[in-house]
Amino acid sequence: MTHRSSVVALLFWLFAAPAIAQVVKCELPDKTIEYKNVGDTRGCKPIDLPALTTVPRTTAPQKPASGSAPASRGDLKIDPTVQRGRDDDRRRILQAELHMQEENLEKLKSEFNAGEPERRGDERNYQKYLDRVARLKEDIAQAEGNITSIKRELGNLPN
Repeated sequence: MTHRSSVVALLFWLFAAPAIAQVVKCELPDKTIEYKNVGDTRGCKPIDLPALTTVPRTTAPQKPASGSAPASRGDLKIDPTVQRGRDDDRRRILQAELHMQEENLEKLKSEFNAGEPERRGDERNYQKYLDRVARLKEDIAQAEGNITSIKRELGNLPN
């Protein structure tokens, strides 16, 4: 091997080596499998992956025919009647979702019973009851947030 080819090989090794990463397979204590190539890899087994293959582009990118320029976003106009129809569909869907969320909120509030829901037969353990009360509070807050978001979206629609 000549001096020049050994220098080239050395440079290649120095610059290409960091790009090659060793992937390892680790089995965690809870029996889940994790794959990684950085961080703590002690106790992990290396995996042999096939080398990446790149194929150079063989054709030049297609250019538009002369005289026809590509359409810009400003050139794409939607017929006002089509847009009005889309807005009406969106309004109808949002109003149906709003009605569903309001019904759900009323059901949750009646079950919550001002913070003292009725205990069920399967809640002999008081902690189960407390967990259900906490879950009801979270569900009520979620439903109220959904209603607020839907009303905001309805307010953003054009008239």
